[in-house]
Parts: sequence; C-alpha cells; structure tokens
Amino acid sequence: MAHAGSRWPHRQRTDPQSARTGTNDFQWYHDGDYQPGSLAKTYLKQAGLVEQPKRAHVQISARGREVLSRNPVKIDNILLRDFKEFRDFLGRTKSEDAPARSLASTQIGSSSTAVAVETVDTPEEQIASASRTLNESLQDALLKRVLESNPTFFEGLIVDLLLATGYGGSRSDAGEQLGGPGDGGVDGVIREDQLGLDRIYLQAKRYQPGNTVGSETVQAFIGALVGKGAQKGVLITTSNFSKAALNVASQSGSLRLVLIDGSELTRLMIRFGVGVRTARTVEIKRVDLDYFEDLEPE
Repeated sequence: MAHAGSRWPHRQRTDPQSARTGTNDFQWYHDGDYQPGSLAKTYLKQAGLVEQPKRAHVQISARGREVLSRNPVKIDNILLRDFKEFRDFLGRTKSEDAPARSLASTQIGSSSTAVAVETVDTPEEQIASASRTLNESLQDALLKRVLESNPTFFEGLIVDLLLATGYGGSRSDAGEQLGGPGDGGVDGVIREDQLGLDRIYLQAKRYQPGNTVGSETVQAFIGALVGKGAQKGVLITTSNFSKAALNVASQSGSLRLVLIDGSELTRLMIRFGVGVRTARTVEIKRVDLDYFEDLEPE
C-alpha cells in the first residue's frame, strides 16, 4: 500500500515467507511519509521485534509476532522498555527520561494493524542538530562582526569570499577592489577564470538588519553593469532584499545578476572558510561490512 503524499518511491521488502504469500514484509512511515530504513526499524530491531538476516533485508522476529498477537494499539517506548535489550540500547544512547521527538508508524505484513513507534533522536541526529545550532549561532556572530567592520573591510571580504568559491586565482591577480567615490556603482571586480576572459562585478551594501535593500538599488546596479558592458554581477548585503528588488533582479534580461542577503552571506562564509576556523572535528565511524565480507571463506 502506498501512502498518499509520500515523497519516497514505494518499495517492497520481502522475506521468503512474504515472497510466497505475495505480501509486504514492512512498510515504514515517519511523520506520515514513507521512509525506508526509518528510526522505527532501529527501535524495533533493538527491542528484538524484528531481525535483519542480511544487508537490506528485515523480517519480523518470533518476539515481534508474539507482540502483534496481543493486538497492541501502538508500540511505544513504554512497551519497548519491557525488553532488556531496548533498555540497554537507551542507556548507551540517551537518557530514558528524554522526551520523544517524533512519531513513526509501520504496517507489518498483510495485517491492517498500524503500530506507532515513539522515537527520540539517534546519536547521529543529535550531532546533526547540534551542528545546525552551532552554525546558526556562528552566523549571528559573523554578521555582528561584519557590521562592526569598516566599509573598506567589508568590500574586501566580498572579494575574498568570491575567490574562496573558486573564481580567479588569488587576490593579487584575480580580485580588484574598487569602492570609494567615482567607482561607478561597483565595489569590486573579480576574474571568472585565471586568464581573466570574463569578469564579475560586485557591489556590497553593509546595511543594518531591517534596512531592506529596495528595487531602486538593484536597478542602479544594473545600470552600472550596463555602463561597463558587463554581463554578470553580484549584489551582496548584510540585510535582506525586498520582494520588488528580487523581481527586478529576476527580470534583468541578458544580465546574470545574483543577490546574496545576510543569511546567505554568512552561510557561504562558513561553507568556504572565510572568517572562520575549525575548532573541533568529530569523526563518526561505522562497521566496514565489505571488510568482513572479504574475510568470509568462499
């Protein structure tokens, strides 16, 4: 059975028993969407309700069939804690008192009984969530620093960022900082390649948050690009762009104009290592299944 509105393609996982009967072994759902290998499988496996006889194959265990014979309304952490294996798993990963973060449900075999599995974040998900939180905090700190810098530093930062993304070669031979009176509405120029066959013109607007860049600014930059015979331009601000400004940029004709707001600016700084450094690296290791399969006798 396929779930309406599912983002994932329907897939069948069968064991020999279900192959003979023509029924699905498992169909996994998480927050209403079909997700192969969802957290539900992890929790059921740790509690011993399902087995994984080989890679990419999952089947109901004898314990799982016994639990289903009771016709439970749902399978949640309270039920799973009846099994020592699951309690040990929770002790290795997260406090038993941690609140559930999501709800997963699964349809098992040909039964119409839907069982819900209350889940908490896995360790990998906790790391990913913590990383996102740290990056959001870092973005705020970066934006604050940029706003405290002088205009000349900000314009140089934009050139450095474009160079870090792979344009040109080095600041000395690829990026040219203009700025100041008489710059014709352009704050910097960067070579698109090391030979300088094409150039990208830059404009930087160091605005406080809430001071939106409007359509007039975008139109003025387009005019400056046309005056220089340019084909490509990047307009960057520490604030954001109005809807009208975005519309003007999207209708700039043959000009290729990219608008980067404060959120995207700091995200790119983090991604390409401009103004940031690595404070700590965490490695997550898993069992190398190919290694162990190579050791098995023919």
